[in-house]
Amino acid sequence: MRREGDNPPGFSFLMRTLYIRFYEELNDLLPEDKRKRRFEHKFTGGPSVKDLIESLGVPHCEVDMILVNGKSEKFSYIVKDNDDISVYPVFESIDISDVQHLRERPLRSPKFVLDVHLGTLARYLRMLGFDSLYKNNYGDEEIVKISLSEKRTILTKDRGILKRKEVEHGYYVRSTAPQIQLKEVVERFDLKKLINEFSRCLECNALLSTASIEEISGKIPPKVKEFQNEFYICKGCNKIYWPGSHYDKMKKIINKLKL
Repeated sequence: MRREGDNPPGFSFLMRTLYIRFYEELNDLLPEDKRKRRFEHKFTGGPSVKDLIESLGVPHCEVDMILVNGKSEKFSYIVKDNDDISVYPVFESIDISDVQHLRERPLRSPKFVLDVHLGTLARYLRMLGFDSLYKNNYGDEEIVKISLSEKRTILTKDRGILKRKEVEHGYYVRSTAPQIQLKEVVERFDLKKLINEFSRCLECNALLSTASIEEISGKIPPKVKEFQNEFYICKGCNKIYWPGSHYDKMKKIINKLKL
């Protein structure tokens, strides 16, 4: 008879060895000594390849293909002694349709929900026309709920939220500088051709529409009416926009991204 506290049948603390390599941007999430090389990893018990990968610091939603001993496997695969594992990132712009994907196809009408650390990035993404939800009091539960119900990709500085098994689409933003973060996300999700600048409100994320001077009369400073004849109004919060002093700065940022 097995006593309480005994190991379950088939479980072993025997130390075993496997070999693993991560490719491309997944290396950003690894310690320096494990980047861009196949390395030896010791393990006990019978972890799934998903648990193994996440224990090394890589969230499952950043992985699209796993090869074990040259064969494509699912996250549920139980790793074995002497396995040789290759882990590949999500391919947004490369066709690998002839191999087994570990998640649904990439979202080609990209929508995002961002965590509390990425408020400036949210404004920049809205500047480019991308639907980007952000509140400085979003909790993890709410972010995951929004992501699943609205099919939004989570952008975060917290790897923990991306390791939750229910998360399907997510990305750990590597940089800490907002403009570099913007470039990182645009390149990561292959967004250059989808940019529709100045089409969304920077404050509330709603779409903008053109407005006549008559519609906004009395809502803008008198001097603005003297020098501007192009106005936009937010359908969500009624904020009014025109090509002011910040316009040229934002345009420079956008033009750099399009190069």
